[in-house]
This record gives sequence, structure tokens and C-alpha cells, in this order.
Amino acid sequence: MTSPRIAIVHERFTEYGGSEAVVGEFARTWPHAEVFAPLVDTARAPAIAHPPWDTITGTWLDRLHAATGRRSHAPLMPLMPRALRGLPLRGYDAVVVSHHSFAIQAALATDAPVVAYVHSPARWAWEPAFRAREAGGPAGRAALAALGVLARRAELAAAGHLTAVVANSRAVADRVRDWWGLPAEVVNPPVRLDRFAPDPSLPREDFLLFAGRLVPYKRPDLAIRIARRTGRRLVVVGDGRYRRHLEALAGPETTFLGAAPDDVLVDMYRRCHTLLMPGVEDFGIIPVEAMACGAPVVAVGEGGALDTVVPGLSGVHVPAGDDDSVVEGFAAVLADPAATDLDPGRIRAHAESFGPETFRARMARVVEGVLTTGRSDYSAETAAS
Repeated sequence: MTSPRIAIVHERFTEYGGSEAVVGEFARTWPHAEVFAPLVDTARAPAIAHPPWDTITGTWLDRLHAATGRRSHAPLMPLMPRALRGLPLRGYDAVVVSHHSFAIQAALATDAPVVAYVHSPARWAWEPAFRAREAGGPAGRAALAALGVLARRAELAAAGHLTAVVANSRAVADRVRDWWGLPAEVVNPPVRLDRFAPDPSLPREDFLLFAGRLVPYKRPDLAIRIARRTGRRLVVVGDGRYRRHLEALAGPETTFLGAAPDDVLVDMYRRCHTLLMPGVEDFGIIPVEAMACGAPVVAVGEGGALDTVVPGLSGVHVPAGDDDSVVEGFAAVLADPAATDLDPGRIRAHAESFGPETFRARMARVVEGVLTTGRSDYSAETAAS
């Protein structure tokens, strides 16, 4: 029996993060698959230059981006649906889509079964409060609101053409149900546990850690406020457009390391007292990386943290609320030494359930179910239960 011909579609390769890591595992699951994306910028995302695939097929939108000197891709976003609908996806046995804004438009470019792996429906399109934090100033809010109308219409137009929807967390599955009116099974994204492991020779130190892109929705500003409120040292690993604002907000207890390499990040995971996760993530790979190094995590009890942080085992949930109540909630947890005095070995064992082998096996099963029965095995089990 010949292997099925699989196409993989990703939103854009303009930076390297969790969703790009997911596409890498797709390519390892189906090593002969062809990879498509409207925008491909290896200069801005060097890790993409050494992926587990040979080439990425771009579009006319990528050529337009190159003609502008590859400045911000944001002005090109309204053209993304058209570029995705024009992808050459005929003749495949199945199409696997990695979606977080527009990518499921690819379902309109093929007659093959389409499995959408949803990092999240476009939160900035569906959640006004989320959009307000992400936009800068009145002009930015107006532009993002207009783009949000396009994104919502585009998602709803394509959603009905999907064969199966896979969400990266229970919170994202709830959004798919509420916003698209579709059921979704949950397959948590992969975490490269081989790169992150405890070092028993390194004692835990009395500093808090925030790691990730410095963008508003991750709430690094709350991490800074928590450090100030508790009088604890805070190390911030990561960079982004929010950094200048954060540096102005921070006191002497906060240190910014910038976009540190993996060896520095691993060292921080191994030595920090606690990782802070004050934002609501779709899933959140960074807390799993920290747990793989034996670090406890204190997180707002919403979104992906409900999938990854197990109270009493790998960390603590703080009730969601307004900014002041969240800061006070974190402060209360950090004031209780017993709350984060958790067994590093058990924390690591919990993190191992998110390994890439598990992810690849579960996604392969979804696609095999679609190819043999027209729907995934998980969907069939759900319908029968």
C-alpha cells in the first residue's frame, strides 16, 4: 500500500515559536508531505532554514512581502485569505492545516479531507478585550477591529469545509465550539523534552522567572507587578514590541535578559524558584518546558494552564480576575512556601506526557481515521459515547 499524499499548510513562517514547532512535528509524522505557507521569511526565523522538510512552497503574497523589503507582514494580512484559497492543493489524499488566524482558508482550495489543528481561532478577532490589549492607539484599534471582521467571516466561511478539528487545549476546543459551532478533539502540542531536563546538582535560587515573547496578552506587566508586590527578584527572558514599556514599568528587582539562547533558558528553568504565567495562553509550551526542568509553575487558572498545570503536582492555579486581584492572588501563593515546595521528579514525570512522540502518534491516528472513515477515530468515539 502506498503512503497517502499529505499536504501541510501553515499560516506564515515569519518567526519561530510553538506553532512552527507543531508544523515540524507534522513533517516528522508525514516525512514525504509537502509544506505550504503564504509567507516564508527564513531571515527573520533562522530555525526555519533547518527544518525537517526540504522546501516550503510560498505564494504571490510572499513575493509581494519580499518586494517591500520584508518589513512587517501586518499590512499584508487582509490578503492572506485570498493567498490561502489559491494554494495548489488538488490531488492530495489529505490536507493538515496549522491554524491561528486565516489558515483554514486552505480548505476552500482542495477537495481532499482537511484536518485543522487549531492553536486558537483568532482571539483578537473574537474577543474585544484581547483586541484592545494588542492594538496600539486609536488607529491601531480601528485597523485591528476591521481586520477582525474579515477574520471572523473568513473563519466561519471555511469552518464548514473542515473534516475534523483538533484543538491544542480544552480552552481552545471550547472556543471552536462557541465561535465556529463545531466539536473539536484535544491533542496537546509537542514539547521537545530532550532539550529540557532537571540538573539535580543545581540548587533552586530565590528568583522568579517569566519567559516568552514580550507582547501584551502574555501579561509580562503583571509578572513585574507581582515581583514588586512580593519584593522578589524577577528574571525576564524574551523580547518583543512590549519591552520598552516593560522596562519603564520595572523596578530594580527585575532583570531583562532579552531573547536568550536555549542554554541560558534551560539554566533559568533549572535554577528559578518558580515560573510565573500571569497571562491566559491557548496552551503554553513554556510552562511545560519549565516543568520538564523540575520547576513549579504558578499560573492563572484559565486557558491552557488547565491542561498543563496540575495543582499540588506541578504548580498552583490563581483565580482569574482583574489585574489587582491576580497580582494579590500570586502574592498570596508566593507568601506560602509550602505551595510551591513540590517534588521536581514528579513535576518532570508530568511534563513527559507532552512529548513529541505522543503528539505524533495521536495526530497520525486522527488523519488515519479521516482517510479510512471520513472522520477521525476520536470523533467517532466521542459520537458513540
